[in-house]
Amino acid sequence: MPGPTPTGVALGVCSAGVRIALFTEVFLPKIDGITNRLRHTLPCLEAEGHECLLFAPDTALPEFGATRVVRIPSLPFPPYPGVRVSLPDPRIAAALAAFRPDVVHAVGPAVLGTLGIAAARALGLPIVASYHTDFPRYLSGYGLGLGRAAIWPLIRAVHGAAHLNLCPSRFTKRELEANGVRSVGIWRGGVDTELYHPRKRCLEMRLRLTGGRPEGPLLLCVGRLAPEKSLESLAEVLEALPDVRLALVGDGPARRSVERALAPYTAEGRVHFAGFLRGEELARAFASADLFVMPSKTETLGFVALEAMASGLPVVAAHAGGLPDVVQHEENGLLYHPDKPREAAEAIRRILGHEGRRRFLARLARKTAEGATWQAETRRLVDAYRRAVVLGRQSRGALRRIGSLLLA
Repeated sequence: MPGPTPTGVALGVCSAGVRIALFTEVFLPKIDGITNRLRHTLPCLEAEGHECLLFAPDTALPEFGATRVVRIPSLPFPPYPGVRVSLPDPRIAAALAAFRPDVVHAVGPAVLGTLGIAAARALGLPIVASYHTDFPRYLSGYGLGLGRAAIWPLIRAVHGAAHLNLCPSRFTKRELEANGVRSVGIWRGGVDTELYHPRKRCLEMRLRLTGGRPEGPLLLCVGRLAPEKSLESLAEVLEALPDVRLALVGDGPARRSVERALAPYTAEGRVHFAGFLRGEELARAFASADLFVMPSKTETLGFVALEAMASGLPVVAAHAGGLPDVVQHEENGLLYHPDKPREAAEAIRRILGHEGRRRFLARLARKTAEGATWQAETRRLVDAYRRAVVLGRQSRGALRRIGSLLLA
């Protein structure tokens, strides 16, 4: 039976609101980069007059604003607590056909995203797939390094089924293209510059993050405590900078390993594990530090770096992944060789040792963030959806022409 005709083609998707079905492997209440991206993008899409339906694992919220969530049965993924593996379910195709979307967007497709892409292909719908997780590098951190040889063929297969692919940075785009993924554009994502703002600086929060000793320099690191984040390397930074304190915001499967690596400095009262913080509390934590440090080598973008910049913090980050798309060396922060933590310590010393330099970099960091709002990034995403609809129409036309030739 033929699939439904995408409504956007009939309505003239270039001028009308777009109906979007999104598939995600993770969603609230789980907190991570993809969840962060979706919880800002969905309201922006709705505000612009677009209609969304979200497919997510069954641990997700049943709805989010005006967006209904179709929750698909899933199983836990033991190597990474909080991540779920969704199971095949006939409701996927049924709900997709009933919604009649103009475009299907698989956000960070793994299992559920692949099921969504397969259903969309069967229904003849235009497909966008966006790549946000550096799976090849993550595997090594979870003791699955032998799987790296098989991961790129899988990525090519999944993203090869999409009419248009998106990723967060130029580095990731180059890597995808070098490994055979075609039709790749960039969807960076943005930052809430009202929530994350220098005016949120707060003595009470600074006291909390420094164990009651707010007078010395305070470094901040925010994100999952996970093997791929290279957080253990911060021990060398603390060793080289005996006057600084470090606050880590977040939690994750590598917490014990990070705690062991930083134990001598925690015993000295120089390291504070703050756990998860959200909303205003997180915004105050950002603004109450002096500098943001990002040692991860596997970021496809690095939202937390943008949030730090919006909060008026210079960023010292590993020159790896998508971070150089956000951190401009000597402009809004400093980059260092990802395998040389002593370079990170020297960069931090250069900034903290000269208050004028720190303030200058902080002002430019804030300016960088102000140019990356969620509203602007979401409009670019909608442009990508409309392009996918056109590409989908062209591919269907090509298939019809091929069919006619074969039958002639």
